[in-house]
Amino acid sequence: MNNYKLEIRWGFIFSVAMLVWLLLERLVGLHGDYIAQHVVWTNLFAIVAIAIYVLAMRDKREKELNGAMTWKQGFLCGIGITIVVAILSPLTQWLAHTFVSPDFFANMVEYAVSSGNMTETQALNYFSLQSYMIQAVIAAVVMGVITSAVVALFVRTKK
Repeated sequence: MNNYKLEIRWGFIFSVAMLVWLLLERLVGLHGDYIAQHVVWTNLFAIVAIAIYVLAMRDKREKELNGAMTWKQGFLCGIGITIVVAILSPLTQWLAHTFVSPDFFANMVEYAVSSGNMTETQALNYFSLQSYMIQAVIAAVVMGVITSAVVALFVRTKK
């Protein structure tokens, strides 16, 4: 377990950053008055996510690998973080939609139906806690693997 302490810590940092991001979205109105722009602005979290992976891999390189890191070591560090984030994703979604933004799903359903993008049944199925928990786990794994592979290319040291 000690071998994975850093990855666990950074996985928790990522999850807290996600909750803070969702709070900021709510505070600026992206979960209410400006919900139509939510789909665009929420993607900016990718910058935060990449920055966290970079900081985590640099931390691993400097503190545990004596300043030298191969692509494989960086990638495995990222995969460790990804596993933690994926495991925490359902809890993160529950916290976000229970405490941070409890009206998000109702607002999204209303917007999706009123804009003609979905029927009410489709919107109720898509914008639900269960659906978002599943989506969050899948997205965490897919984006985590891709981010780990790319960031490891930049954080590795030359042999």
